Amino acid sequence: MAYIRSAGMRGMRAVVAELGGDAESYARMVGLPVQALDSDDMLVEDHAVAVLLELAAADLDCPDLGLRIAMRQDLTMLGSLAVAIQHSATLGDALECTTKYLFVHGRGLSLALGDDPSGRRDAAGLYYRPCTSDGPVQGTDLGLGFLHRAITYLHQGEYGLHEVWLPYRPAAPASRYQDFFGAPVRFGQPTQAAVLRVPRRLLDRELAGVNATLRRLALAFLGEQAPKESATARRTAVATRVRAIVEGSLGTRPVEIAAVARQFGMHPRTLQRRLEAEGVTFGDIVDDERRATAYRLLTTTDLSLGQVSGMVGFAEQSALSRAARRWWGTSARAVRAAALAEQRDA
Repeated sequence: MAYIRSAGMRGMRAVVAELGGDAESYARMVGLPVQALDSDDMLVEDHAVAVLLELAAADLDCPDLGLRIAMRQDLTMLGSLAVAIQHSATLGDALECTTKYLFVHGRGLSLALGDDPSGRRDAAGLYYRPCTSDGPVQGTDLGLGFLHRAITYLHQGEYGLHEVWLPYRPAAPASRYQDFFGAPVRFGQPTQAAVLRVPRRLLDRELAGVNATLRRLALAFLGEQAPKESATARRTAVATRVRAIVEGSLGTRPVEIAAVARQFGMHPRTLQRRLEAEGVTFGDIVDDERRATAYRLLTTTDLSLGQVSGMVGFAEQSALSRAARRWWGTSARAVRAAALAEQRDA
């Protein structure tokens, strides 16, 4: 069970009230304490918050509820992490700080900086999780919307967002998302994350009003928070980020350890040693991500086997056939057929 600081619900009471609803009633329905609606530092179950948002959105017929709440939030809800972010030397440093310490705000949340999912060398991808083709729609809209607004604030205006990728197809009109983000938004993308495609030069943007002493104090405080979780996060940070990069690269470019190692500023052998210290190899990660993506595409889309092969990084369909036998002990066609039969019987 994962928890999130109740600050993540900041603004919900006001938005729900404007829509004619009662946030306290929704909170009770999902087993959340009503006090969490007005407090920043209570720990609440993240799944219950996700259900709360979906319940309220459906009951109030407000498919853009997450985006509306995001408009009511600002960096201060992140507490000490906000101080460290605001006093980073560059936007790249601020984002790196966020990827490292976001667990303090929500243990189930993840932000990773990786290659652009479309393969542009002058762009990068910010991968926000958890998120799948099934959502959580409102929770992801809220988290990604907050991230977009935070970057806009740090940049002191529009930052050149290229595009937004979402793995789900929300009920709200596409125009609502495009108005919010000020950039094209693509739905139903084959990613296990919500992605902001940003200019790579954005990472070098220097931040104004930086106080190095404040940042050092904030980082020291963050490092002392939940030491067990912090230690775990440090041990798994490399593997988690590598998985995000590999997933974002599948089907767009060859997935090679040398290219991934460059993003860490490491020699490939150093990266491999770091991964092995965490109990995994680069090859394991690539295989895991290919298997998960292939299974999702086979069971939730009608893409041809050739298209699925390409989207998981195989040059030929025969490679997918061999991998399917190794992964599942049967053919890719059989996996798809079994999923269709299960859906018919459900």
